[in-house]
Amino acid sequence: MHSSVSLTSREEIEVHRFSWPVSIGIPVAAIFLQVFLRIRFLTVLDLPLLVTIFFAVARRRPVPGMITGALIGSLQDAWTGHPIGLFGIAKTIVGYLGSSLGVKVDVDNPGSRFLMTFAFVLIHRFVYMAISLQLVGGSEAWIWGHTLLSAFVNGLAAVVLFALLDKLKLRN
Repeated sequence: MHSSVSLTSREEIEVHRFSWPVSIGIPVAAIFLQVFLRIRFLTVLDLPLLVTIFFAVARRRPVPGMITGALIGSLQDAWTGHPIGLFGIAKTIVGYLGSSLGVKVDVDNPGSRFLMTFAFVLIHRFVYMAISLQLVGGSEAWIWGHTLLSAFVNGLAAVVLFALLDKLKLRN
């Protein structure tokens, strides 16, 4: 039996596009839900981060991924009263990494989505804590149990949320 291997060049990878209302409305809705609805389970769920990851891996271009992360994170900082830049820088890095990873890995697979989100939650938390402690002089403690629970919950939520958001991609 002969199996054929198909290699895909970078140019052949599908880059997804979204309408302006989706590109603006979904992140604003995620930030609004995160910031203004004080629901207990949302303390482990990071909707703006999930939206950042989704748009970054779907667009598969590092600069738009970074810009998306920077805008979502900065708006989240402004609405939460955190020093501007904590979420902005952390989400910019995740946006860049997500869009770069989207070119190399099958990001439409539920298993990949879970693992990718799990890792990005840990990276986001690490960057956030490093900036908070080293640059802003924060005193927030790293709580491993909460961080791992958050990564797990966000990974599961990403599988469901990304499948729903996939329906909003513009078809060429």
